[in-house]
Amino acid sequence: MSQPKQRTYLDLVKACDNYPHVDISQRPYSQDDQTALYQLLLPGDSRSHGFMLPSIVQKMPWTSNFVITHDPSGPRSVRVLDPSNGADTANAINAAFKEVIQAASDSKVFGNLIRPHPEDYKVLGANYDGKRVQLLRAAAGLFGICCRGAHMTVYTRTSAGEIKVWVPRRSRHLKTWPGKLDTTVAGGIRAEESPFECIIHEADEEASLPEDFVRKHARSAGVVTYVAESAAGSGGELGLVVPDVLYVYDLEVGSDVVPKPQDDEVEEFYLMSVEEVKEALLREEFKTNCASVMIDFFVRHGILTYDNDPDFLEIVTRLHRSLPVPTRSL
Repeated sequence: MSQPKQRTYLDLVKACDNYPHVDISQRPYSQDDQTALYQLLLPGDSRSHGFMLPSIVQKMPWTSNFVITHDPSGPRSVRVLDPSNGADTANAINAAFKEVIQAASDSKVFGNLIRPHPEDYKVLGANYDGKRVQLLRAAAGLFGICCRGAHMTVYTRTSAGEIKVWVPRRSRHLKTWPGKLDTTVAGGIRAEESPFECIIHEADEEASLPEDFVRKHARSAGVVTYVAESAAGSGGELGLVVPDVLYVYDLEVGSDVVPKPQDDEVEEFYLMSVEEVKEALLREEFKTNCASVMIDFFVRHGILTYDNDPDFLEIVTRLHRSLPVPTRSL
């Protein structure tokens, strides 16, 4: 009997960046094609700010502030209207999203809108006269907009210079990825905050790390980007197109700094050697996108290199996938 193929770091990265690696905007659009996506269009902007599944478009209780186009001769689209006629476009869009999401929540057509957390995500690349466009975080995946997260890896060094990483285990009662290993500190970025401000409050809530200490010592270390297809562990609708950008940070601490859970999202922290982290990664114990963040940490710290992994170039490329939605406003 043949042995199962051993998992690789590239396999883990692909498990995160798992939406078909094609230009989404070039997919065929036909009324007979049940997989063709709908582009989310905003007023005065021809760029696609999200991609929606036909099943979601069909079930959404659309209001008069949206125009749905099913034309087989051109892209399918969901266009948000501006009833303010340019007087206050951002607030008009935000109100339109709020109304339709509330209608969907009231009708209970989508499980992830049942008792959602009352915080918004901003639509990356959408800005009108200095005002942001935003919608309920729990609905972001339904509209296929790009989500933003911030992840910080906290690590220390032994007297011999060996890196050890603080790794939390997610509480088993969580709706998403219960019991999985995670990044030391991580969270979704609220519409009104910057990635670093997200790290500041998450570091306090999840790991009891003081604000002054984190502000002084945390270091920005780049981004990880991917496009995922929502899976069972996400806790919501399956098969959604989820572009994502994770802003990553490093925090090197002394042996006297020990993260401690403060909220109910973390079960406990482990101080793991690099070898222990590697083994846990390849056993698929990490939350999917956190595996990619850890692999990116390995690349940046010279643990994973061209010389020790034949997939190095593809790994690095896949960790920084071009996103199918705009990341800057017009």
